[in-house]
Amino acid sequence: MIQHYFPQISSVQQNQFVQLAEGLKEWNTKINVISRQDTSNIWERHILHSLGIAKAISFPSKSTVIDIGTGGGLPGLPLAILFPEVQFQLIDSIGKKITVVQDLIQQLKLKNTIGKKMRAEEIAIKADFIVSRAVTRLAPFYSWIEKKLSKENSDKLKKGIYYLKGGDLSEEVIELKKSIEIYSLSDFFSDPFFETKKVIYVPA
Repeated sequence: MIQHYFPQISSVQQNQFVQLAEGLKEWNTKINVISRQDTSNIWERHILHSLGIAKAISFPSKSTVIDIGTGGGLPGLPLAILFPEVQFQLIDSIGKKITVVQDLIQQLKLKNTIGKKMRAEEIAIKADFIVSRAVTRLAPFYSWIEKKLSKENSDKLKKGIYYLKGGDLSEEVIELKKSIEIYSLSDFFSDPFFETKKVIYVPA
């Protein structure tokens, strides 16, 4: 499935995606990092869904990406596999979830990724890109992280927030009061799961 939509991936990356799926399934028997009902659909509903961000942006080499509210490492870990030359920091305020993330980083031998237990407000660095998967409404999320984004060359590199969200977003867009772009994942992926799934881009 991943190779179908991302034919450029190497054999090493293919193996890492398989390891990630197996690792998430194993951890999910101990800690609820994804919905138990979704375990059999882990490829499309979690890994491919996370990679939907890569259809909206190709992160430049050596850029920095922070995944806020990463949970069990989504969308950060699939993106870190896909973009090995990009630096990823995966954060979550729940310690046991970061334990999962740190273990998976080690299993996958990801040299470009770290996991940290912290809140969004505690981030000390300026990131080129911030990603997340529906942790809250867009407006409060933006208020947490707007000062954490690097604005250098922001227009040229399309820096900003890439937020995975589903359903009717009209109220949230009005509430946000920002210029945005919306990418419908059904334009890229054929599975019915993606019919209402979107990537919201909020420029830095």
